[in-house]
Amino acid sequence: MASSLKEQIASAAFAFRGYNVTNQGRSAELLAHPIYGPIVETQLREASEICSDATCHRVDLVERVRRCEPSAINTFAEDVSTIIAIELAQLRILEEVFDIHWCEGRLAFGYSLGEVAALIGAGVYEMHDILRPPLSMARECAELGRNVFMGVLFSRGRELDIKLVKRLCLEINHEGHGVIGISSLLSPNAVLLLGQHETVDRFKSRMRDYFPKKVHLRKNPNNWPPLHTPILWEKNISDRAAYMMHTMPGGFVKPAIPIVSLVTGKADYDDTNSREILVDWIDHPQRLWDAVCETLAVGVETVVHVGPEPNLIPATFKRISDDVSSQLRGRSLNSLGLRAMSGIARRPWLTKLLSTRATLLRAPFVEHVVLEDWLLEQQID
Repeated sequence: MASSLKEQIASAAFAFRGYNVTNQGRSAELLAHPIYGPIVETQLREASEICSDATCHRVDLVERVRRCEPSAINTFAEDVSTIIAIELAQLRILEEVFDIHWCEGRLAFGYSLGEVAALIGAGVYEMHDILRPPLSMARECAELGRNVFMGVLFSRGRELDIKLVKRLCLEINHEGHGVIGISSLLSPNAVLLLGQHETVDRFKSRMRDYFPKKVHLRKNPNNWPPLHTPILWEKNISDRAAYMMHTMPGGFVKPAIPIVSLVTGKADYDDTNSREILVDWIDHPQRLWDAVCETLAVGVETVVHVGPEPNLIPATFKRISDDVSSQLRGRSLNSLGLRAMSGIARRPWLTKLLSTRATLLRAPFVEHVVLEDWLLEQQID
């Protein structure tokens, strides 16, 4: 299996996960592994030192992972450090144990914190430099997050009118009882909203005046750090983090692998613009759909999911794969023409896209590898 993945690297994309309500995955198993364990422990100890210094209290991520401690909004700094340390450890294991060099892949992208991990792994920044700005703001970000909730807005019919979504958010914001905004563009028919206090509920109560009946909103009961939204402006987190990023070392080399930024939706990192992109990364929505489309457009055949218990990116690929397969069920994907596709109306938003983005037809044929599972499946002599 190791040789198979090595042969697939040239046509592979590496996708790095971000923050979630669960952030441990199978990291404890990797830490306890007789061969992988020392690599994982080294990365966690380095991240522990960085986190302890930035937050001014002692952190032991090795013990935290060993005990599989759960995440909460008040463990945000520890979770940020753990996620990135584990992602980098998984890449090191690939290279040092299996001689599989991830930078030989076709491209990479990361959701939220995953983009930071990708930049570290690709040699643009050192972990101890690029982690300091977000960790220094983690406590305040978590404080804001105690009153922030997520809503998943999605359409079962036509694509969402993003301009209308933004308008309703702005109308709620101007009333002065909390801020709500788009945090992620998951697909043409789905976005993530993050809102303070009761703003998600107010959005839901008013959405029938703006959207058709096939548009729905599902509220998540957990609290969320308000990354990638204007909520961060309340404590000037964006500006202060931006200043730290502009003065941190590194950032004067192109990534060793093309990295699609979820800020711009394109692989446009060069040897000078990473700080500019990262400043926007703080409070701009994540363009996950653009990264998915770019991945399919460049002919990627395998997506390797990096990090503990990756969920959002695999789920996004699975949804588009299932939707394409369902939309075209009963016909050969290889022989079906655009004229036949245009008459299918079960998913109008997808039918419209298939006529202009035929690369979406590749989604059902892309192989997905969850790296932590793959590593623990290997038989090593």
